[in-house]
Amino acid sequence: MLLSYDIIVVGAGHAGCEAAAAAAALGSTTLLITMDMTKFAHMSCNPAVGGVAKGQIVREIDALGGRMGIITDKSTIQFRMLNRSKGPAMWSPRAQCDKARFSALWRQELEKQANLYIWQDQVVRLEFDGDRVKGVETRLGVRFSARAVILTNGTFLNGLMHVGRSQMSGGRSGDMASFGISEQLKEKGFEVGRMKTGTPARLDARTIRFDVLSPQYGDEDPAKFSYLPEISPVRKQWPCYITYTSLAVHDTLRTGFADSPLFNGTIQGIGPRYCPSIEDKLRTFADKNEHQLFLEPEGADTTEYYLNGFSSSLPWQVQFEALKQIKGLEQVHLFRPGYAIEYDYFPPVQLLHTLETKRIERLYFAGQINGTTGYEEAAAQGLMAGINAHCRIEGKEEFVLRRDEAYIGVLIDDLVTKGVDEPYRMFTSRAEYRILLRQDNADLRLTEKSYRLGLARANRYAALCRKKEQLERLTEFVKSYSLSPEEINPYLESIGSSPLAQKRKLQEILARNEISLRILTDKISALSRFVEENEIMPEVIDHIEMQSKYGGYIERERLAAEKLNRLENIRIRDDFDFNSLQSITIEARQKLSRIRPKTIGQASRIPGVSPADINVLLIYFGR
Repeated sequence: MLLSYDIIVVGAGHAGCEAAAAAAALGSTTLLITMDMTKFAHMSCNPAVGGVAKGQIVREIDALGGRMGIITDKSTIQFRMLNRSKGPAMWSPRAQCDKARFSALWRQELEKQANLYIWQDQVVRLEFDGDRVKGVETRLGVRFSARAVILTNGTFLNGLMHVGRSQMSGGRSGDMASFGISEQLKEKGFEVGRMKTGTPARLDARTIRFDVLSPQYGDEDPAKFSYLPEISPVRKQWPCYITYTSLAVHDTLRTGFADSPLFNGTIQGIGPRYCPSIEDKLRTFADKNEHQLFLEPEGADTTEYYLNGFSSSLPWQVQFEALKQIKGLEQVHLFRPGYAIEYDYFPPVQLLHTLETKRIERLYFAGQINGTTGYEEAAAQGLMAGINAHCRIEGKEEFVLRRDEAYIGVLIDDLVTKGVDEPYRMFTSRAEYRILLRQDNADLRLTEKSYRLGLARANRYAALCRKKEQLERLTEFVKSYSLSPEEINPYLESIGSSPLAQKRKLQEILARNEISLRILTDKISALSRFVEENEIMPEVIDHIEMQSKYGGYIERERLAAEKLNRLENIRIRDDFDFNSLQSITIEARQKLSRIRPKTIGQASRIPGVSPADINVLLIYFGR
């Protein structure tokens, strides 16, 4: 018996859940296959969402109609806006979540989604019709057919866990690995690599001396991720705590280096540079006497704590002895030690920008299978794969975001154009146009696109229209209203800002770095009345302030993006023979032939392709 669906999603991590929800919401009958229905979007590592650049991605997912932002807001136990002391391009929302509630909410979301069905099993084989995928087969021997398949296997493909010299097969602690798919795709000509990641020990809060640790509290006036007005910010917040390693801790950790799978050659996979294990830190930063650690609660109804900054694959005895030398952890009890995990990934230069593979039609990869790390990066890829798989089988135009439109566009373009030589993590520095891609304006950038596509719903579009209307009204007020010296000088003098000698437009005053529009709303009666009468939202006030302070930079970046985007309009034929161009370097010919860029713009971002090579391509294509 062969059961048929439009789209099959393999794996129910953060990528798989977003992919399945998006495809089903767009109208495709979708089957989500997972090995464990109690672990949808499981937080295998730290119980948090967002952070620098990652927070921007989550707001983009929400603006497009994805679910991560909503579920994060509903399960948040602490919220912080990071980098407030820096410019707005760096502001990044981050939330500690109740890990169990996050997963349970995802299950509720998926079970109420029309067109979406779930099957608990393990996929062991893909089925093909020539160079097109046509379905999957599971460990139970069940065969499902589909018009498209999305693989979101996370760390499960040939997963191997390490604690000291002990090894065990698995996709994460407590879950078995997945076998068969990597070998099958390798036979089809796919390049397969190995990567490594790790996680810290989990601690019992009843054995931690919180009274000697430094608490880290959430924001007094917490924001949220979702743009939907009906979603509320967190009310009750839980603190995190800060502690430090010491020279004594380091000495104890070093006693296990001979048994470390990272150092004795056992682990062959490439690890994340930006989230190193504690043993990596001791080698790389040998001159440091201490390293900062964060104790993060895993939920509101559990004593389990996550020790951020102490990822390790050292023998468990060494981890335990070192932990007991850390301030506040002298009597600590472990729920489980830290471990490292190796897994298969597929270098993402084998993908199109839609995340469809180049070798097999209608087969999509999303998440850690593409060499990325992080829940947010995975969820973004899953969302885009779900959208594009639906568009592909329905004969609709592909949905691809440019680098100046979204961090998601930067992420995917980096993956398919540059590839990865270590687990890829998003940073604001990866985006050339980061002042355009702020966390506060993701809805203005993306919601209308998604609404036209059919993913963002009417209530989300209505919220966008309301925000745009408020922006127009407040912008006009700020441009037209003049402040008198009598109105504003007492406040200006109180903060050390130059007083006015005559009337000045409010917009001109807002250009000063030290001026806050929110504070002015409390100080200037006319502004206060306007905001109240027009029910102006706080995020609109913040947006206007940013536009006033950084308008020149924003316009400059927009013009630069428009100029470079002209190269994106110059297409390269799919069958073009780059080896026929003898006037470009051998390296450029090899890289261009391997990656097969779709446009001159994409070709210009390939490492090893020089500006001189691009000039040759421009001449060849008549520009």
